[in-house]
Amino acid sequence: MGDHAPDGAGEDGALSDPAALERGRRLFAGECRFFHASQRASDLPARGAPEIAFAGRSNVGKSSLLNALTGRNALARVSKEPGRTQQLNFFALGPDVEGRKLVLVDMPGYGFARVSKSLLGQWSALIKQYLRGRAGLARVLVLVDSRHGLKPNDRELFDLLDETAVSWQVVLTKTDQLDPPALRSRIAEIAREVRKHPAGHPEILPTSAERGDGIAELRAALASLAAFG
Repeated sequence: MGDHAPDGAGEDGALSDPAALERGRRLFAGECRFFHASQRASDLPARGAPEIAFAGRSNVGKSSLLNALTGRNALARVSKEPGRTQQLNFFALGPDVEGRKLVLVDMPGYGFARVSKSLLGQWSALIKQYLRGRAGLARVLVLVDSRHGLKPNDRELFDLLDETAVSWQVVLTKTDQLDPPALRSRIAEIAREVRKHPAGHPEILPTSAERGDGIAELRAALASLAAFG
């Protein structure tokens, strides 16, 4: 989108700075390994490096995005069956050559009803308890399918994140399936809504795991949140 990126887009500026892109590349080129799964808040791992949580409706493309970010085809399982992720999955990223570390957290997808009410209740309780009590949670990435825009479940999550004072940012997925004018319109539409929320980060990050669009910029954004040590 070049010099004409719409309000709310994150492709220009600091995230496209060559030094920032290189920091992101180095961090995500390092080791990334699964190390813990939690089905209950009482089973969360001890706090370590800053955590970046990936949230979104079922089938929004969380697993594909995680795989694209880390350059691994099977870090997170990609499934055509909605509701596959039923727990919080923790992945340790780094340290890179400069000692930066992050933890990536794959959260259960929401908005999918073909599971039991008891399981839905368990997922909901786990997500709420994690968001409310996790001191090391640096940011929640709320993934939104660019083809469909915001849904009521997304807005409910926005409100919950505002309540818990957790910093969050919208990442658009599957942007290769929209033409440029439609994508610009979608970004502007979501940016207007995000501005209403005190905990929402103003930049909307458009990505395509299929084509690799926006992946380098997202890596740069996350590298800026990593800790040394």
